[in-house]
Amino acid sequence: MPHAPTTVTQVVIVLLLVLPGVTYQFVRERARGLVPGHRDLGERILRAVTAGIALDALYVLLAGPWLVHLVYDRRRGWLTGAAGNPRIAALAATTLLIVVPAAAAWLTSWLGSRGSRSTYDPIPTAWDKVFQRRSHCLVRARLKSGLWVGGYYGERSYTSGYPEAADLYLQTTWAVSGAGLFEHPLPHSGGIYIRMDDVEFLDFVEVLPRAEEGDPAGDRDTTAVGPQREEGVPARRQSARADAGSADATSGR
Repeated sequence: MPHAPTTVTQVVIVLLLVLPGVTYQFVRERARGLVPGHRDLGERILRAVTAGIALDALYVLLAGPWLVHLVYDRRRGWLTGAAGNPRIAALAATTLLIVVPAAAAWLTSWLGSRGSRSTYDPIPTAWDKVFQRRSHCLVRARLKSGLWVGGYYGERSYTSGYPEAADLYLQTTWAVSGAGLFEHPLPHSGGIYIRMDDVEFLDFVEVLPRAEEGDPAGDRDTTAVGPQREEGVPARRQSARADAGSADATSGR
């Protein structure tokens, strides 16, 4: 009977026995999503160890003698079988430590989700989801004080991501009326920083970038504002030409 693991090689073998459960748990969480029990690190580790033991037991039942020969030989010691057949050992490790646990986790998640209309999205928060592929737009925010602020979200704007606190930098500041309607970009604006802790809600207004002659990129901070929504008031359609004229006058054009 082999002795308990004492060398680095033997410790690595013990870790390899745990890896199937770690792979299973990782893919399971990605496919199904986190559940309340997953908030406890100890419970997650216990689940991974339990899954690893179950998979290892299945491997021993199906191919026990062959696997033992790869891992341990009574005359030559640990991993001598794997050293003599490195390609076979690598293929077996990839299959047993990654492919089979991942397939088992995916199959379990798929069977559990059959008949359910809900889907799991691994993006952690709605904040990250909104800005993942957010196109250029005007953003207005009503602060908890009741004041409206807003600006242009473009290529030089920036938003935070999980797990950092939600905040937003808009590259150009716009004047916003007390009713929450965009008026014109402020001259010499260096942008505006908004902390979500100070905001009640955000509103996104789609805009049409105006391209200058000879400049294919155009002035992306000068926009034609489409219909704007005001709380409790039907959408109002403003003149794109008037908005463009006021923006050009403000910027000195």
